[in-house]
Amino acid sequence: MKFHTKYLTFDTRQRRELIHITRQVEEAVRESGVQEGFVLVNAMHITASVFINDDERRLHHDYEKWLEELAPHAPTSQYQHNRTGEDNADAHLKRQVMGREVVVSVTNGRLDFGTWERILFRKHNPFAKSLRSEYESKKNRTICIHWFRFDSHYWCLGGAGLGKNRNIPCKSCGIVRT
Repeated sequence: MKFHTKYLTFDTRQRRELIHITRQVEEAVRESGVQEGFVLVNAMHITASVFINDDERRLHHDYEKWLEELAPHAPTSQYQHNRTGEDNADAHLKRQVMGREVVVSVTNGRLDFGTWERILFRKHNPFAKSLRSEYESKKNRTICIHWFRFDSHYWCLGGAGLGKNRNIPCKSCGIVRT
């Protein structure tokens, strides 16, 4: 297996923000030269998520409303975590629900998606009260993209994970996957 890593940085301007990042991930896949394998996209922030869904503004609104109902920002005193001087406990909970990363198959050098699937990055931090949180809300956000490319033992691993390579000997070791 071969690996390739790239970091993308986004200048976020709001405490809560949703950014469509599929194009940047597609470009990074092209740069990597990976033709078959997987790409892992990780938010790398404890109060941010990367997830796959439709990039449609009304759905974005529905996410915002739903997440705020699940873990409302106010009153901040409702969360034990906020007693540390921070005001972002709700953002930690929202991240837990939405997830930290996605893994996408790469087939023929392209992300292998369903029709409306897109990669989205969401920063969950609510509007800040403290200077510390306000500072954190203005900084750049980095996303890690990590590729796994199958070279040796590609067939042993089942190709791109589709199971279509059964009963074919591995090109490297001759093992037949059944």
